[in-house]
Amino acid sequence: MISTHILDTNLGKPAAQVEVKLFHAETHELIATAITNQDGRVSDFGIKDLGEGAYQLEFEIAPYFSSQQVKTFFPRVCIQFFIEDVNQHYHIPLLISPFAYSTYRGS
Repeated sequence: MISTHILDTNLGKPAAQVEVKLFHAETHELIATAITNQDGRVSDFGIKDLGEGAYQLEFEIAPYFSSQQVKTFFPRVCIQFFIEDVNQHYHIPLLISPFAYSTYRGS
């Protein structure tokens, strides 16, 4: 399972209503699309059978910052990661501000 959440470090709160797309990284085939909830989370993309391999999450953050009336240097954040064990839960958090972002492997 793949999940994510976004924290707006500029405001110190979750980033709600952000579109997140899941792709196969090698083919760039779209697998799923989701919108972060009020807690800034996508707890499940609804995908049952993901194989081992490279994947990519794309976070459309420009509309989020625009809704806050804030300019951003990064309109989209793309994070590639590799699934080695299909039985594990892969949580990929994103910390954003208008001019920086960070990520890590969550739990």
